[in-house]
Amino acid sequence: MAFQGKKLISNPDDVVTEFIEGLVETYPGLQYLDGFPEVKVVIRADVSGATYDKVAVISGGGSGHEPAHAGFVGEGMLTAAICGDVFASPPVDSILAGIRAVTGPMGCLLIVKNYTGDRLNFGLAAEQAKSEGYKVEIVIVGDDCALPPPRGIAGRRGLAGTILVHKIAGAAAAAGLTLANVAAEAKRASELVGTMGVALSVCTLPGQVTSDRLGPGKMELGLGIHGEPGAAVVDLQPVDVVVSHVLKQILSTETNYVPITRGNRVVLMINGLGATPVMELMIAAGKAVPNLQLEHGLAVDRVYTGSFMTSLDMAGFSISIMKADGSILQRLDAATRAPHWPVAVDGNRPPAKIPVPMPPSRSTKSEESLNRPLQLSPQGRILEVAIEAAANEVIKLRDDLNEWDSKVGDGDCGSTMYRGATAVLEDMKKYYPLNDAGETINEIGATVGRVMGGTSGILYNIFCKAAYGKLKANAQSVITSKQWAEALEASIAAVSKYGGAAAGYRTLLDALIPAVGVLQERLAAGVDPATAFLISSEAALAGAESTKHMQAQAGRSTYISGDILASVPDPGAMAAATWYRAAALAVKNKYKAS
Repeated sequence: MAFQGKKLISNPDDVVTEFIEGLVETYPGLQYLDGFPEVKVVIRADVSGATYDKVAVISGGGSGHEPAHAGFVGEGMLTAAICGDVFASPPVDSILAGIRAVTGPMGCLLIVKNYTGDRLNFGLAAEQAKSEGYKVEIVIVGDDCALPPPRGIAGRRGLAGTILVHKIAGAAAAAGLTLANVAAEAKRASELVGTMGVALSVCTLPGQVTSDRLGPGKMELGLGIHGEPGAAVVDLQPVDVVVSHVLKQILSTETNYVPITRGNRVVLMINGLGATPVMELMIAAGKAVPNLQLEHGLAVDRVYTGSFMTSLDMAGFSISIMKADGSILQRLDAATRAPHWPVAVDGNRPPAKIPVPMPPSRSTKSEESLNRPLQLSPQGRILEVAIEAAANEVIKLRDDLNEWDSKVGDGDCGSTMYRGATAVLEDMKKYYPLNDAGETINEIGATVGRVMGGTSGILYNIFCKAAYGKLKANAQSVITSKQWAEALEASIAAVSKYGGAAAGYRTLLDALIPAVGVLQERLAAGVDPATAFLISSEAALAGAESTKHMQAQAGRSTYISGDILASVPDPGAMAAATWYRAAALAVKNKYKAS
């Protein structure tokens, strides 16, 4: 089965030139030769062949492998990148133009991946450049370890390990080495690296159809970076199994593709093939490092994870392993301005990374303060009955809240509040220091934040934290009614600030804002605290009921039509009014009883 591939492009024939234009707009240190569309060459903006006093390092090949190769042009890495059409070797004239543009008296090194077209075109360009008086050397990179040792002249394919060769050669050139020495370091690096890829899908060429030749539930081992078939098509396996298989292939003593044995130091590269999320690449890296250490007895000195040499939109990754020593690591760590080299990866990696211990809380609470007191103070008893009444009323309201929420939200408001209320009742039996009102409110916030989840859990946790902060600012052991009102006001302000809602937005604030206003008015008028609390709870209920006439401006209800909203109150507001009213009644009754 095949279907038209979807691409964010204008004309399939212009993708390479338009990519180059975007690249040089993005990075000030890059420039390109004025030869479009035939000549597509990216060069360092600060280099001219007439004046350049170091060895130029040039690479390239077919496009579609971005960021390779143009993304690795920069001081300390490539001096120029020759871009062919998608998956097509660049023509001789382009390669020759690149050589002429950046090569000075020190000469240039061509780093070429082992594909027939690249070898022939770069080879012919090198010979032409030599005939013009340029000093030119070539290093061929064939790091593929997926296929059996080839017969004939084809040899191993050049894959992502080529990027490590670029970096080593570029650093050697930047250090001022001669052409012969730069070439020698590049050749040695190419002989120390092995790569194997794994693909979950083939790639889609611009303007072409997308093939699904692998089929569902299948993966291909050793698929080439141009979509060419690999070693085998197998069932999809967990990533740790895949990584283990790839590492065994690369390090096989039977093929002996890389001279790596137990006790050696190595560099690891996990390379995305174009459509693999960073998350999956990091997972692969996390599996590869301990495998190399424990199964193969290798010291992993550097890990490079990301997309270095892709295959358009292919899903999958490749793994490259390079034998390392002091000189290799020095070159890899050397400074570079190439935009896509991972500059943050330098310095020796520790043999094992042990997670940093969690820092302790700055809270001054003692363990004793997190236990229910053996004897409750008068304030502690009032707080207990208020919490108990509020939680029980929320529990009773679960089904109504869910029914209302099914019309204006996602239908789980009652269940969410129920979880919080039942957990509060349970925790109060064991942990809440009821004689300390501030700490108790703080612990309620911790409870609901732990069990409620979603927006409600966060908002109620913020609500409690803000009240706690206000209450703890007062050094008195007994909280006055005025201080309770101030704490409620602080909680409302915090929920509004972080949640973004205000009065009239059809949220729990439409119950609490009228309540705190009435509470403060009645307290200021000299009404006794319990009565003022009870009267303010009537304002909370009226405010919650009034949400029927409001157009939602926060939460999922914003997507609901006004006609539906008018049929039910906001569930969050009703829940808040309910627990507030229940707490007020309990406090009033407690005062009557005493």
